[in-house]
Amino acid sequence: MRAVCWTGRNSVEVENVPDPQILNDRDAIVRVTSTAICGSDLHLYDGYVPTMKKGDILGHEFMGEVVEVGRGVSNLGAGDRVVVPFPIACGNCNACRAEWWSLCENSNPNAGLAEKLWGHSPCGIFGYSHLTGGYAGGQAEYVRVPYADVGPLKLENGIPDEQVLFLSDILPTGYMGAELCDITQGDVVAVWGAGPVGQFAIASAFMLGAERVIAIDRFPERLRMAAEVSGAETLNYEEEDVPEALKELTGGRGPDAAIDAVGMEAHHASLPLHAYDRVKQATRLESDRAHALREAIMSVKNGGIVSVVGVYGGLVDKFPMGAVVNRSLTIKAGQCHVHRYLRPLLERIENGEIDPSFVVTHRMTLDDAPEAYELFKRKQDDCVKVVLAPS
Repeated sequence: MRAVCWTGRNSVEVENVPDPQILNDRDAIVRVTSTAICGSDLHLYDGYVPTMKKGDILGHEFMGEVVEVGRGVSNLGAGDRVVVPFPIACGNCNACRAEWWSLCENSNPNAGLAEKLWGHSPCGIFGYSHLTGGYAGGQAEYVRVPYADVGPLKLENGIPDEQVLFLSDILPTGYMGAELCDITQGDVVAVWGAGPVGQFAIASAFMLGAERVIAIDRFPERLRMAAEVSGAETLNYEEEDVPEALKELTGGRGPDAAIDAVGMEAHHASLPLHAYDRVKQATRLESDRAHALREAIMSVKNGGIVSVVGVYGGLVDKFPMGAVVNRSLTIKAGQCHVHRYLRPLLERIENGEIDPSFVVTHRMTLDDAPEAYELFKRKQDDCVKVVLAPS
């Protein structure tokens, strides 16, 4: 089969690789019909996530048709159409029973590696380095899905791929980012990053009762999408001092909650500050650029909540812990517990509350993946989200 393989920093190639096989009774083999490039895939592409190996198959946002199941999978059969969550979860451990699906205790065979970096191991993740299991990803014609009796959501209504594909990751991630804010009627929420996750965080904040949402980015097409689709107010951080602008927009208090939908490769309008973090990251004196997180902490109101769903990999510099303590802030974070949100968000899609396909700006084939990665990374041609079709 053909698959998108990591071949080094800033390099992917579409290669012929062996077809996946059933390895465990709880496995399924899925023929991929749609897959997408996620912003967190760029962290792999840019070389900032350790333990990648040449030939690793990328991709954790995918859906398709079941072609084979192991003997332990009774809820799915050949021909079933499914969307697959990016966290791989066993369904039986303490974390899974508590619905902390991205913290599954059994699905990462390389837990020892993760423990050295993070203290404890999270779950296994499709196509996301050997820190999270070394599983082959879904930017391929076929993929092996472990614990298929727990993860995949069976779709029975003929809804188009692009309306449900993002249940695999970015729609639940954006929704969880808003949910962590404990939004009450009348709240003002600021969202750093108006990429795909940020777009869904904005839409979700409104769905959960926010009165106003303020989107912060530097790309006009992203800010325009946030305003036109969701009704967000917008700030271009290259044109305005964001903390001061947020004070002005909120009567001096700051937003009730802040969502960091950017993560480890944040950009900053101040060239000296951005260069400082780029140098430290390049020389591995820090692993993550945390401009957006720092600004969110400094901007949110006293007693406010900072929700972090942008991906971070390791260590950040100049973390404003004094602001967190002295201003009684709450920080909530996590890789999304996707399984928890699959059915509730599917119902919202079916009820017409949200059509997630609005983020798709580019549709390409699997063979176009090298071009697509560059297009997405460079934000060329107003690119917000790329969906790849294997066939």
